[in-house]
Amino acid sequence: MKHFFDLAQNNTSCRTETLAGITTFLTTMYIVVVNPAILCQTGMPFNGVLTATPLVTAFSSIAMGLYANNPIVLAPGMGINAFFTYTVVLGMGVRWETSLVDK
Repeated sequence: MKHFFDLAQNNTSCRTETLAGITTFLTTMYIVVVNPAILCQTGMPFNGVLTATPLVTAFSSIAMGLYANNPIVLAPGMGINAFFTYTVVLGMGVRWETSLVDK
């Protein structure tokens, strides 16, 4: 791990990076609850969004770390989810299933 991420060259250690990862994870944990709370107002199943949110966040963050060698957390955007819910679905009356179709 030290050689793959060039920890010595970046003046850091496995312990420091592990603590930073845990801190970042705890900081972004609110997304796991808030994202489904917003999106379930569209009619999406709460449990489905509650499952998808951490899975997508974990997969994309791990991919960012391994592929791009960049320690950045990637998670669903709360602004776009609020726009989708309150403007498109509730405001304009477009069904959430229709809104997600890409044609």
